Amino acid sequence: MSAETEALSEQIKQSVALLRRHLDWDVAKTRLAELNHLSEDPDLWNNPDAAQKLMRERTMLANQIEGVEALEADVQDTLDLVELAEMENDDTVVQEGLATLRSLAAQAQQRETESLLSGEADSNDCYLEVNAGAGGTEAQDWAEMLLRMYTRWSEKHGYKVSLMESSEGEQAGLKSATILVSGPNAYGWLKTEAGVHRLVRISPFDSAARRQTSFASIYISPVVDDSIEIEIIDSDLRVDTFRASGAGGQHVNKTDSAIRITHIPTGIVVACQTDRSQHRNRATAMEMLKARLYEAELQKREAEASAAEAAKTDIGWGHQIRSYVLAPYQLVKDLRTNIEKGNPDAVLDGDLDEFMAASLAQRVSATRSEASATAQ
Repeated sequence: MSAETEALSEQIKQSVALLRRHLDWDVAKTRLAELNHLSEDPDLWNNPDAAQKLMRERTMLANQIEGVEALEADVQDTLDLVELAEMENDDTVVQEGLATLRSLAAQAQQRETESLLSGEADSNDCYLEVNAGAGGTEAQDWAEMLLRMYTRWSEKHGYKVSLMESSEGEQAGLKSATILVSGPNAYGWLKTEAGVHRLVRISPFDSAARRQTSFASIYISPVVDDSIEIEIIDSDLRVDTFRASGAGGQHVNKTDSAIRITHIPTGIVVACQTDRSQHRNRATAMEMLKARLYEAELQKREAEASAAEAAKTDIGWGHQIRSYVLAPYQLVKDLRTNIEKGNPDAVLDGDLDEFMAASLAQRVSATRSEASATAQ
């Protein structure tokens, strides 16, 4: 067997071992058998909410287990084919087998990354909030560019995007905005983007065409479903009404239908202006507040507060997670993973997968190192 074949085989075996360990293989198989048995209960759908939750868990677990088993079978079949071809000196089949192993290695690595999306709320929809830093129009224009970037990324992945609230800048851009991103694992992927983002460019608002540095922050919080209870005391809330900004018809612009809720103990502020009904805007704002409070609780449980905590700090130097340099050269660099891309236009058009995967993959490497140390 060639050196490349052995290397690819070993790489895939490590990935599969990590996937099995992450799933707690024997426990996962037993749980799937239990779920299959429960799904056959004729009374299951008497409680639709419980039934849907059970079926979601069953589908997710079955896909994970079947995916690992299929990967193992494909690898073994390919190795057998390559070994036979090498014995018969059939280089064409050997090269085809190597190509298949490379593809399987990439699939295994992707499954490693996806296996990290198993946190308490990773599968949930999420709210993405962007806030302009200090710097007036420059920072507000940058905030609008970031909002477009995440909207484009979401649409490319088949996620639905709904604008919940926006506050326009005085001359251009946005002071702040919040969108709802709906789709499988939306929170799991986008939570890696929480933090401060730095832009360096020749200012389009400066007649002297000087280079400017701008900052904006991204904050991500998961949508809270009915199975998660968040207690909110009315006396802890301050509710303000205001007129919705922007186009929206006579009723929207002439009545105080928009709602802003401040949670006094934490200082968390949410706002909603999507509906003409003040009552419906209030209900939506309360859901957004629950999401923010739940995210705060998730952060408390984390052993290492990194990117998510950075999102709460000052929007400026020392807290950025990524730099986007448009002048004097073209470069986007993630300061956590050192991933670089020399095409900022593509990144600003939603090409973020490599950054997100690298951020999640850091945890895979840490897990693998820890497992190796334990084995030794």
